[in-house]
Amino acid sequence: MKTRNTLVVVGLLVGIALWVQSFGPPAWAKLRLGRGADIQVDGMTVREIQAAFNQAEEAINNGNLEALMELYSQDYRFGGLTKDDMRTTWKDFFAQYHRISTSHSFSRIVVQPGKRPTAEVTCTGSLWATSNESNLRVNLASWLGNFHYLIYEQGNWRILGQGLSAPKASQFGGAPPPLF
Repeated sequence: MKTRNTLVVVGLLVGIALWVQSFGPPAWAKLRLGRGADIQVDGMTVREIQAAFNQAEEAINNGNLEALMELYSQDYRFGGLTKDDMRTTWKDFFAQYHRISTSHSFSRIVVQPGKRPTAEVTCTGSLWATSNESNLRVNLASWLGNFHYLIYEQGNWRILGQGLSAPKASQFGGAPPPLF
């Protein structure tokens, strides 16, 4: 009986290894608050901001352009790009890559209250994907201490733009700027 159980376990492990070799591991997002992060907002707002990033990740992982664009503010601006420009960029990106994943480590969250509250999230992270052309896993973007700006619109936090430390254009052609 012990030998049979061992064979079953070995068979399962071989099956998993073959699946990962054929299809690769699933793409997961990683979002975390850095140890000692400077959080200048209440816990509920932090969770709402994290939810916006998690919704973006889910849309990206599913290649759901419409769900992703719902998270962008109509007022989105970054280096001359608008929400419509980002739609085109993401559409092209989804056509070129699969198994897209990102990591985000927030080191600071500050919210400016008002009629239309805004949030500045200081973030370090990366964007990875597998090329449809070569099937190679590539790092398309990395950022250190970048600012993600969000605005509270229609009951949700939406992507408003990025800070000045982000590159004006991707050095990888069709890759979007650091996620948002």
